[in-house]
Amino acid sequence: MKSAFFDKLIDRMDRLDPQSIQTHFLKLARERGLLEMIFQSMQEGVMVIDGSGRLTYANRAAEQLMGFSLENAKGRPVSRFFHDVDWDLILAGDDSEWSKLVSREVEIAYPRRRILNFYVVPLAVGGSNGSDDGALMMFRDVTRDRDQEADLVESERIDAVKLLAAGVAHEIGNPLNALNIHLQLIERELGRLSGEAAEDLKELVQVARTEATRLDLIITQFLRAIRPAKPDPVMASVDDLVKETLGLLRHEIENRKVGVALDFSETPAVPVDRDQMKQAFFNVIRNAVQAMPDGGALTISLAVRDGFLAVSFRDTGVGIVPEEMGGLFEPYRTTKPDGSGLGLMIVQRIVQDHGGQIEIRSKPEEGTVVTLLLPLAERRVRLLKASRTDGSPPAREPNEDLE
Repeated sequence: MKSAFFDKLIDRMDRLDPQSIQTHFLKLARERGLLEMIFQSMQEGVMVIDGSGRLTYANRAAEQLMGFSLENAKGRPVSRFFHDVDWDLILAGDDSEWSKLVSREVEIAYPRRRILNFYVVPLAVGGSNGSDDGALMMFRDVTRDRDQEADLVESERIDAVKLLAAGVAHEIGNPLNALNIHLQLIERELGRLSGEAAEDLKELVQVARTEATRLDLIITQFLRAIRPAKPDPVMASVDDLVKETLGLLRHEIENRKVGVALDFSETPAVPVDRDQMKQAFFNVIRNAVQAMPDGGALTISLAVRDGFLAVSFRDTGVGIVPEEMGGLFEPYRTTKPDGSGLGLMIVQRIVQDHGGQIEIRSKPEEGTVVTLLLPLAERRVRLLKASRTDGSPPAREPNEDLE
């Protein structure tokens, strides 16, 4: 592509004196410097490719996006940086194709994963046989845009699945309630009968009621997992919540011959949603009890630790093998034949919604300690400690080893 300024300059060369020629070349140098400054300040990458497909120019943005320096990459084939592009076809363009736009997206892995949107415009700089023709290439990083689009699509897909699942769970709940009612009526009628056949029927009805109750619990947990409610915190005494939860599980604890010890040396009130926190305690205690099929001991303690109230549940159960620790909070991951795999996920969500943390330490065949760290009232205003004067982060208390 010829410049009108160059055309005029060449036509007038024989009529210019040396001083005029110097003035025109200074003007060219200033224009070149202005263009260079513009190219280097652009956030989009700019690359110029000659007629043989080799790199002749790249601005600073192109160097950063592609992970090379112009000094080392100049003269190298551009196909080394952009694969799957028909450079022969692009570089074969003529004057009639100047306005032709080749645009596409490509994913690169070096210097780090990026998705680049680029377009190529054929250039014709006026060589007699087209050997000076080339292409101008401009590209920009659209990785964040594409990732956000993918996250949005995934979020919409998950929301649709949640809506469908909630509807299905609700529809299952209605006949399940009716089933429970009719089982109770059958059990009442069987109470009027006597004999071995009646006792067998009572046993079968009791099994059916137990399974219906378990299914109802699974549906309830499932709905709470996919439709979490924001906590409505009030100042509450955690020791009272623990005792109320133990009352709900009293029969199961007694049937499994588990002894419960309470160590409530420190019992400050904390801001919690009473119902949600009782649900979290229920899931943790029930897991602990089920981990001791042959009986054992459960110790529940309260202690203030670094601005948190630590509620610890220590059992003497079967423990957790190291390879299972990484998936404890994943949905539907369970080692129990009748487990839903939602319990710990719900506990984690409740504790995190309260601004707290959850810690789990375990040794196989020795037991497990689950600790829920709930922020004290004054900590909710400022969850992070100030940095030390030397700039280092605040010290953390080391985790206690499982005894």
